[in-house]
Amino acid sequence: MTNYQNTHAPRRIGVLTAFPPGRNSLNEFGYHFVNHLAANEDIDTVVLLADKTDAGPPKPLPENAHKVETVACWQFNDLTNPARIIKAVRRSRVDAVIINLQFATFGDQKVPGGLGLLVPAMLSRAGIPTAVVLHNLADNVDMQDAGFAGSKVVANLMSTAGRLLTKALLQADYVALTIPRYVEFLQESYGATNVILAPHGSFEEIAEPHFGVPDGPTRKILAFGKWGTYKTVDVLVEAFRQLHDRGYDDLELVIAGTDSPNSPGYLAGVAATCTDLPNVSFPGYVEEEDVEELFSSATVTAFPYTSTTGSSGVLHQAGSYGRSAVLPAIGDFVEVIEEEGFIGQYFEPGDATSLADSLTKLLDDPTLNADHGRRNYLAATGIPMSEVIDWHLIHLTSLIAQKSQA
Repeated sequence: MTNYQNTHAPRRIGVLTAFPPGRNSLNEFGYHFVNHLAANEDIDTVVLLADKTDAGPPKPLPENAHKVETVACWQFNDLTNPARIIKAVRRSRVDAVIINLQFATFGDQKVPGGLGLLVPAMLSRAGIPTAVVLHNLADNVDMQDAGFAGSKVVANLMSTAGRLLTKALLQADYVALTIPRYVEFLQESYGATNVILAPHGSFEEIAEPHFGVPDGPTRKILAFGKWGTYKTVDVLVEAFRQLHDRGYDDLELVIAGTDSPNSPGYLAGVAATCTDLPNVSFPGYVEEEDVEELFSSATVTAFPYTSTTGSSGVLHQAGSYGRSAVLPAIGDFVEVIEEEGFIGQYFEPGDATSLADSLTKLLDDPTLNADHGRRNYLAATGIPMSEVIDWHLIHLTSLIAQKSQA
């Protein structure tokens, strides 16, 4: 492990993130990031700047919980988030802050969501070393399809606002992205000089799993996520219906996860449309300790998206457990995931027959299924998150040194 013993090394780091049991976006990444940061022997304290939710207080870590101070200081769609966060950061007296975010982290309503994205610039201008781990780009999001705009006119206005907010985010001391083309885009389109490529990192150090079809009376198709807007499962239900009509009687469809904040009641509506279908289940929110079993029991994972907002954290999880994937043939998404080393059986977005055909290719060919699972495992586990933490600490040490000399 890298040694950071110098006068500028960060010993007390704040992490601003959504966190379980809250169900806001990126909560799983936030949980594992904090867990690995607290496990680093060169860090004395992690100040978790978490979201307040109705689900209860932030979930304690399995180990190193004594190194984590939790401050629940912001809420989804709260206009006062910037003031509350800055106050909490000042009181916590951290050496630096790392912010885990995407463009809808602080809200799906335009004003509070946008105000939250000003926080990195505000912290940096206040003299607090500030890093952002950015998981998507506003420029790559179809605002209308993703549920952020109801018309083309509003979508265009949102895109313009997205560019302005991107410029604001780039006022953080550095912005880390997991996709090389995102780094290049910000450098070329925005003239950014403080954007850096950082791997996503594997959540856990997982023993090599069993590849291919798990044992059991049924073969499971798994979809996992926050559903509604551009992540919809209607087409997957229709594809499953077609597979049932084709004689695939040993299949089970598991649609796990919750509604997107933009689409309350969505999954209940879907469930009502498939009451006549056998072997369809909606287990709801999956606790962290149950995620391994959920993925390990799946024969194939499905991603019935109509558009995307960047790399997929769920695909990283599926890969960690050696699962194959059926993915939408959306140009930028295909390029992004293949750039990361993943592989998928592709289908035409929104086309149930194409999705059913792609599923059968992996269901009917155990060798192909296992090969895809093995490649996804290697892509997901190539760089452990502990090494990503070391990478951030190196950059934060340099950043703190620069700020102390300014």
